[in-house]
Order: sequence, then C-alpha cells, then structure tokens
Amino acid sequence: MNLQQEIINAADRIHPHIRETYFDRSFSFSELLNGNVWFKLENNQVTGSFKARGALNKLLSLTDTEKNMGVVSASTGNHGAAVAYAAGELNIKCTIYVPNDASPAKLSNMKNFGARVETFGNDCVEAEKRARDVSVSTGETYVSPYNDRYVIAGQGTLGFEIASQCDHLDTIIVSVGGGGLIGGTASYLRSIWPDIEVIGCSPENSAVMIHSINAGKVLDMESKPTLSDGTAGGVEMDSITFPICRDMIDESILVTEDEIKEAMVMYMQHEHQLIEGAAGTAVATLIKKKEDLKGKNVGVVICGGNISLDIIRSILH
Repeated sequence: MNLQQEIINAADRIHPHIRETYFDRSFSFSELLNGNVWFKLENNQVTGSFKARGALNKLLSLTDTEKNMGVVSASTGNHGAAVAYAAGELNIKCTIYVPNDASPAKLSNMKNFGARVETFGNDCVEAEKRARDVSVSTGETYVSPYNDRYVIAGQGTLGFEIASQCDHLDTIIVSVGGGGLIGGTASYLRSIWPDIEVIGCSPENSAVMIHSINAGKVLDMESKPTLSDGTAGGVEMDSITFPICRDMIDESILVTEDEIKEAMVMYMQHEHQLIEGAAGTAVATLIKKKEDLKGKNVGVVICGGNISLDIIRSILH
C-alpha cells in the first residue's frame, strides 16, 4: 500500500470530525535538553486520545451497505471510546465487547458516546475473539485497534499535522503498543524528513512489539500490569504493523514503572495537563535519553489523557 498517500487521503477525510491538536513547545523540557522539545497534545483530542483518528478513517471508508450493517469491536479503553465516537458521528450502529474486569469509568465513557457495550470473557483476548465471531455471523464490520490499513493511515494523520506545524524534527518519540500510531506517524514523517530518527518506547512490563522486532517475528508473550495500559497487550501474528514498525523504528527504549510514574508527575507539574500512562512512557523515554538528545529538535507524542482519579492518587502518593 502507498501509506503516505493513504495518510493524506485520511487527513482530508477525517478533518471535519477531529481536532487539529497543538504541537506545543515546552520551555521546561526544552531547557532539560538545551534544545527544542515539542509535545503533540493528543490528550486534547476528541475522546481524549489519538485513537479517534484511526476509528474515524476506518468507518468513513465503509460502503453504505457496510455502514447500515453496523460495526463491532473489542476494547477496554481508548479504542472502544474512539469507535463509539466515530459511529455516533456517522450514525452507525456500534457494539463494543469488553472483558469482565473492564474499568467502570471506561465503560461509562464508551456508553456516553452511544455504544452498546457487552461484557464477555476474562481478558481482552477473549473479548476480541467474541467480537470477531460476532462480526462473521452478523456481517457487521470488525474494527481492529491497529491491524488495519485504514486505522494505520488514520493514526498517521498525526504525522501529517506535525509536518505542517514545524519546520523540521531531528527525532520523534512515540509509545508502542500494537504499532498503528508509530507505524503511521513515522511513515509519513520519514516521507517528508528522510533523516528523522524514530524512537519507539514501551514499558518493560509489556513490550511485545519491541521484543518481536528484536526476535525478527511476532512473539506470543505474557504482559505484566503497567501504568501504560494503553500500550499493553499482545500483537496479532499476522499484523500488518509488524513489518512497518520493523522498518521504521530506529531505536527502541524500555522504561520501568517508576520511570513512567516520575515522568507523569514531572509532566503534570511543568505542563499543567493530565496525561495517561502510555503518554508518560514517551515522556520517560525523553528524560532517559536527554543526554543523547542534547541540542536537538525533538517531538514527543502525548498519545492520550484518559486517566482515572485512582491512578492519579497512586502516582502522587
């Protein structure tokens, strides 16, 4: 696929339904590097996360017949809210499957956007299998959180925006889960700035894509609990994001839970905005790499801001 062109098409397609988020230069973090640090503020995106971009591009690509049949997905958080929002914008029937232990706050968020929420299974894998089975039996379109070219192109519109918001970046730092965000964003930015360094980062407790790239194949690995729940979990064996991430990521960084927590506190203290753990992972990587990034122009994707009061209390404790 010509991903660059698909991203340009996606940017035009989703523009009426999303916010062009600020690419904000940080005084305190720029001083830390003796350079320039910009934060791409997707915590201010509709639904509080970049996920709205991919979900909208996917649903806008459906035929009228497919839209009339409805969509189905599985999620414990940001992806589910994004699909629900996109479906509501386009008047498409939407069902999201969630595991039994899904956060009540996140379920409420999905319902607020108009989704029908069904609980099934004890984890995300079981809920996702159920959603796929339902899709096959009912004819509803299954919306993957990352393993879909329209979703990847939608996430890549973030890179399209960044390229119009600054003259040049030396480095971009993006948190890595299933790989849709970094795959789309890095693909577009590298088409504009071929020498840009792409740093992918994950929590030590759940870094399936990064370990898979190092192994040369998608691994079936267990993930431990992490503050970075937005990037946690496995990668589908046939995921089209794997080869894109393998080709695009120049350096991969793993961060500890303490590093994520400290970065979140530091960011909230200096930037006066709430961020979730997956965004904290990217900030932690910036701090960890500060000596290597001295004097450079660095972009950091703040991928979301959906964080519960309980987690805020725990990191401030």
